Parts: sequence; structure tokens; C-alpha cells
Amino acid sequence: MRIYTDEIINAVCLHMAERRGVSPSDVEVQLSWEEQYGFTAEVWVNGRNQYLIEANLLEAIEQYLLKQYKIRKFRSQITLDADEEFWADIED
Repeated sequence: MRIYTDEIINAVCLHMAERRGVSPSDVEVQLSWEEQYGFTAEVWVNGRNQYLIEANLLEAIEQYLLKQYKIRKFRSQITLDADEEFWADIED
């Protein structure tokens, strides 16, 4: 299974909204990849920004898969990658 940029952003929005007690529409996310830091996301919630590291992104995807697809996967089964866009490969 593979999910792409939009679903990864949705996963982060839903995860951060739940953690902050806000609506998912109050969360903005920008994904990035840098050689020094790997995969990260800058997240804005109610005008405040926060940076998430790859482990946080994997946690958000893990929760998203469980809640949206009823699929139980662990972070070790999720691999992030990027080229023209971002995607996550989920092991079967």
C-alpha cells in the first residue's frame, strides 16, 4: 500500500488537531526533506508553528491508517520517500 502527499498531510492534520484539541481545518502542514534532517514537517496551529521530525510523521501515519482504514501497522512498517512528491510505503 502507498499513500501520497495529500494523505500524509491529512494524517498530520488529524493527528495534530486531536493533540491540540482543535479542528483539522485549523492545522496547516508543509512537508520537507533535507539531507541533514531527513523528513520533517512545519505545522501551524492557530498561528503558532512547530516542527515535526520523521518519527512524529510516522506516528501520525500509523494513527491515520488505524482510524481511516482500520489497518494496524507499526512505524517500522512505514517508509517515507520523496521525488516530485512525498509518499509513504506501507508493508503488507
